[in-house]
Amino acid sequence: LRDLGLDDARVAKVIAIHPQICSHSLENKLKPILQWLKDMGLADAQVAKVITGRPSVFGLSFENSLKPIVQWLKDLGLDDAQVAKVIVSKPQVFGYSLENNLKPKIEMLREQRFAADQIVRIVSRFPPLLGLSAKRLGSRMKVLKARDSLTEKTLVTVMLLTDAQFAARFS
Repeated sequence: LRDLGLDDARVAKVIAIHPQICSHSLENKLKPILQWLKDMGLADAQVAKVITGRPSVFGLSFENSLKPIVQWLKDLGLDDAQVAKVIVSKPQVFGYSLENNLKPKIEMLREQRFAADQIVRIVSRFPPLLGLSAKRLGSRMKVLKARDSLTEKTLVTVMLLTDAQFAARFS
């Protein structure tokens, strides 16, 4: 981890959050995941950000968690650079359920008539959308649609607002 540029404090944080890292095989688990992230085009500093943002990535399965998430992002239409941005910006995406979390949010966008290229732009420009609750996303889209102002830009803007800010702006 120090080879990625993590200082002692950040290494300690990673271990504190995911102590199981100490029991993972360096050769069979840790290095392959680090290399896989680098092979996706991430620089050492970006890999370090993913690891500090989601240390439990080391405990996830390549075949059942990591690769399916990346493939799903690519299937949405994101290119390699956009996938890398999502992973670096929101490494928690690796812990989300495709079926119960990610796919339903994208389906909500499709139901609101966002085209595939618009969805790509929304996800790549605002990766935290993937971590927000579907209820919050749906209720805010409903308000925007009722005001005839549901666009990519307004959606991203309102998702950044706290509930109090949103209520003050749209009440």
